[in-house]
Formats: sequence, C-alpha cells, structure tokens
Amino acid sequence: MSLALDAALGDALCHLMASDSGSPAQIDKATAVGGGSISRALLLESGNRRWFVKLNDSRLADMFAAEADGLSALASCPALRVPRVIGHGSSGRQAYLVLEHLPLQGLRERDHGVAAGRALAELHRIQGAQHGWHRDNFIGSTPQANTRQTSWSSFFASQRLLPQLELARRHGYHGQLIADGERLGEALPALLADHCPPASLLHGDLWSGNAAVDASGRLVLFDPAVHFGDREADLAMSELFGGFPASFYAAYREAWPLAEGFELRRTLYQLYHVLNHLNLFGGSYLRQAERMIAALLA
Repeated sequence: MSLALDAALGDALCHLMASDSGSPAQIDKATAVGGGSISRALLLESGNRRWFVKLNDSRLADMFAAEADGLSALASCPALRVPRVIGHGSSGRQAYLVLEHLPLQGLRERDHGVAAGRALAELHRIQGAQHGWHRDNFIGSTPQANTRQTSWSSFFASQRLLPQLELARRHGYHGQLIADGERLGEALPALLADHCPPASLLHGDLWSGNAAVDASGRLVLFDPAVHFGDREADLAMSELFGGFPASFYAAYREAWPLAEGFELRRTLYQLYHVLNHLNLFGGSYLRQAERMIAALLA
C-alpha cells in the first residue's frame, strides 16, 4: 500500500533522489518495509529507480548521521557490499536517512556462508592505532561512547559494560544485576589479562538482521555501530541470536583463527548486547544478563 508523506519531508527526499539520479525525481510510490525495531523504513519509487529510507524522530537525527558515517567506513573494505549513502537530515519532526536500494537475500546457502566468513575476516584486517572511534555513535538507539584507548580491557569496561550498567540503574534496575555487574567491571583487567587484540574495524552490531548477500553472493552489511575493537566481539554478537550458517564460522576461522579463550570472551561481549536489549526493550532480558554475569564471575 502506498503511503502519503508530509509535503516538506517529501520535498527533502525528492531533492536527494534527484541528486542521486541526476535528473528531477518525484515519489511515485512510498511503501512501508518491515523488519526494523528502532526506525520506520520505506521503499521509495520514482520511475524505475528505488531508494531505501529510514525515518525517526528529529531528535535522533544524529543517529542517522552516525549510521551514514559507519556505512562509509564499512565501504572501505572491498570484500563487502554496503548500501551507498545518498543523504540524511531532518524535516520538521522527522529525521531521515536515504540509502541505495539493494535487492537482498539471506545467508542460508553454504556457499554464501563461506564467502561471507572470508569477507568479514577482510573487514577485520582493517585496523586502527587504538580501540574506539573518531566519534560516538549508537547501538540501536542507545548512545555508544567511543573515546579512544590503547587498552582493550579499559575500553570495554569504560565505554561498553559500565555505561550499560549505569543506564540500567537509571531505568530502575538494582540489586544483583548492578552489584555483580560492577564486580565484573573490576575483574575485567584480570579476565582479559592475556588477551591483547589488535584494534580491528568492527561492524559493531552484527546480528543476522543486519547482514545479507546481494545477487552475486557478496556479503552486504548495514545498520552498523562501527568502532575499532576486538574482532571477536563481532563474532560473539553474530552467535547471540543465530542466523549465520556453520560455513560462515568455518570460513572465518580458516581465514583467521581465533585465540584460545574465545568461549569465555564470547559471553562477555554478548553481555553488552543483552544489557542493551534490557535497556531498550525491558525486563525480559534481566535474568539472562544476571546469569551471564554470574558465569563470568565464576
């Protein structure tokens, strides 16, 4: 079903569409696209051209600016396909991000998994001098701090674990979650004492809903929360909700084997995302977070 758009918003989107196509453009059809839990998504059509558009409250315009920045960073990896950023901004109460529309398919076939695993390893071979990023960004709609640090354990404690625990405290969660979470924060230097990973370029929110393949079978990544960090954090997130084939992990490990102790670190890195889901979506994630913290402290 075609949707009606606010006139000012429609004009702003048409301007970007025309800039991208090199000729005047009008919105012939705007169709809602499902799948997102944070932003509203639309497919815009003008003649035989299509664009993918994300909309949210204008107060979250910086979220789309950060996403555009992250997509540009991912696009520096030749092994990946990344939707090209057409533009972003706000109109009235609406923030928008306009992207190239890519026909996508899931990572179900074995061959797709093999190519995707190798492509992710190539992304991770892009490295920075420190962990972090040149700007803060978002994980979902939660602000994500990225102050650069040389120590990975210090970065993960101060920029990932502790901010999520503080946010949970502000949301009214107390008791075991906060007390044990703070103990875990103090234990991180010992927990990661023998693990000094290079600062790899990460997608940052690598669940199966943010990855696909294009018509040629090339890995496509989108909705990033990029930063330089431990490459295992991307792999850990990819395993949290499933959806990646076994061939994906086998190909990645063949291209770049993982260090001993990944299983424990996987729980730690997944905890960050479970805490974020607790803060975004509510208490159904509380017991899972408490169990993960207890396992790490044990």
